[in-house]
Amino acid sequence: MNTAAFTLLAVFLGAYVVLDGYDLGVGAMHLLLPRSDDERATSLATIGPFWNGNEVWIIAAGGVLFALFPQAYAAAFSGFYLPLTIGLWLLMGRGMALELRGHFANDLWHDFWDVTFAACSTMLALVFGVALGNVVRGVPLDSNGYFTGTFASLLNWYAILVGLFALGALALHGLTFAAWRSAVLATDHAQRLLQYLWIAVLALFAATTWATLRVHPPTIGPILWMAPAAALCALFTVRFARNRALRFAASSVFLAALMIAAAATIYPYVLPSYPVGSGGLTIYDASAGVHGLFAGTVVFAIGFCIVAVYGTLSARSMLRKSDSLDGPSTGAG
Repeated sequence: MNTAAFTLLAVFLGAYVVLDGYDLGVGAMHLLLPRSDDERATSLATIGPFWNGNEVWIIAAGGVLFALFPQAYAAAFSGFYLPLTIGLWLLMGRGMALELRGHFANDLWHDFWDVTFAACSTMLALVFGVALGNVVRGVPLDSNGYFTGTFASLLNWYAILVGLFALGALALHGLTFAAWRSAVLATDHAQRLLQYLWIAVLALFAATTWATLRVHPPTIGPILWMAPAAALCALFTVRFARNRALRFAASSVFLAALMIAAAATIYPYVLPSYPVGSGGLTIYDASAGVHGLFAGTVVFAIGFCIVAVYGTLSARSMLRKSDSLDGPSTGAG
């Protein structure tokens, strides 16, 4: 049951990365991909029906962590309180930019919110990546499982590398989504950006894989090798596939495989201690009681299924409606 709860938490986090990841990626590319005010409005319209619902997954993941692994939840908030607060403000900034940009037909007003949206999205991708890097690397914990480091200790070289990798991967994800959903954005300029960004992501993928093997040697077998291999295959599909929908699907598989690799790396820990081998909070000693763990896992699993079905049906409906943005958007690019 502990492993099932850990898997459920990983699934919720993975769903957030894949779904809200393209929102963040579109934002990170917002000042680079669109070249005019109308194109930027189109870029925002591609994610307009989805971004608010996608952010629900991070809230749900927090609920899963709180209910199933309360000690890890407490330890994480004791160490990541400032980054989480920064993330909250950045989420608010993105939401305000998306909601307020179209209120006035003024170039200065549009430019201000465009910069706000791009900056908040870029910083969010970086902050989330740095947080994930610290979880994989491990954080300083005392004998009671509480964080003993400082904010500066979270800005270590490995976490920053993972943060840059996350930013690049999500930007690529957003680029594939925008090009898929809008023919206006599937231009030669977008293709050049994809090529340059793909090279950067491939280099960061190699560097992050090497660094992860150094700071956290593998502890479990085939999954830890199969997931990066699947991610690499998906990344090459992003680069060489001609169908824009296939590119986005491959980018989604790339991110999902990376999250599987991260989960397999730290298992059976929910929050490893640093340095590696010095302990940490495992899925056994950080979990709720037996009955609470069972009930919570079942309830959240059922909830996940309901939300997944509802979200899929809603997304399909909104995708059909948004096809009128600029005509067919799933052809070759």
